[in-house]
Amino acid sequence: MQDLDAFVRSYGYPAVFAGVMGEQFAPIPGEPLLLAAGALAGTGHLSLGLAATVALLGAVIGDVVWYEIGRRGGHRVLRWLCRVSIEPDSCVRRSEEILSRRGAGALLVAKFIPGLHSVAQPLAGALGMRRAQFFAFDLLGALLWVGLYVGLGYMFHAQLAQAVSLAEHLRGGALLALVGAFAVYLAVKVVRRQWFLRQLRIARITPDELKTRLDQGESVFVVDLRHRVDVQAEPTRIPGAVHLEPAELEQAAGTIPRDRDVVVYCT
Repeated sequence: MQDLDAFVRSYGYPAVFAGVMGEQFAPIPGEPLLLAAGALAGTGHLSLGLAATVALLGAVIGDVVWYEIGRRGGHRVLRWLCRVSIEPDSCVRRSEEILSRRGAGALLVAKFIPGLHSVAQPLAGALGMRRAQFFAFDLLGALLWVGLYVGLGYMFHAQLAQAVSLAEHLRGGALLALVGAFAVYLAVKVVRRQWFLRQLRIARITPDELKTRLDQGESVFVVDLRHRVDVQAEPTRIPGAVHLEPAELEQAAGTIPRDRDVVVYCT
């Protein structure tokens, strides 16, 4: 926070604009930058209105660029983005479900939801959301996000200064504790993911193996488990496959045969 404070203090409004816009293209949280801008406005180093406006411009411009990238690149862009996620296989699916269920209204809170924050804008473009609708809701969402954190920084600038001072005294211990906590969290997530993938490989069948079995006339029940958004984007499916969404599996359990092999695919 102290480094951000010095950065914004040294370069002023261009630092706020570049930092918030750059946050849209890198996995770096923008909230500390907004808090720092608000705190500096509280001490008179920046204008509150101008700092918020500059931050809003940076956020919206970055979002519009991502929207256009998603509109042109489609789901390929989303899957590339989700590769940096600890759980890339569920990253796109969760985001699709939120945006398809909530529509453009999801953009109002997208910046407050980890995971959705980084893919909501290109996803809106990939799903074909109208530009005017995207811009209106994204602008309101960015306004809420910028307004909240700049406002908090402005109101609690004295407390933030004390926190920075305390962190400076405890820098070594606090940093070590944070790094340790994050390392444990990351290790648990990676181990759980690897265990899940290992379990998945045990019962895995390749597309070629499935095709061979189908060509030989074997009685295999195939379930297309893709999200409906993916089906709309690419309606081609394996001949004879039954489409079910993950949420429908429990209700459809009675229709899935128990006397033959069942193959599911989701991509």
